[in-house]
Amino acid sequence: MSGCAANDRPADYELRVERHIDDRWAEWLGDLSLTREPDGTTTLRGRIADQAALHGILNRIRDLGLVLLSVQAVRGSDHGG
Repeated sequence: MSGCAANDRPADYELRVERHIDDRWAEWLGDLSLTREPDGTTTLRGRIADQAALHGILNRIRDLGLVLLSVQAVRGSDHGG
């Protein structure tokens, strides 16, 4: 299980969902920044503590009935580390 350690560290992620969602959901979605894109989607960006927290956010996206379009780890962010 040596590969699991990297998943337990904070990392920056970018998630994209179908539809525009309100800023009021930012805290409930792990305090991610929300950007409403011109194409009608919303991009959520920010530091996520670990894989368990990521799965929690994915569950909340599902609970809101949103269509998840993409999830990606962002390398070289300005958060360092």
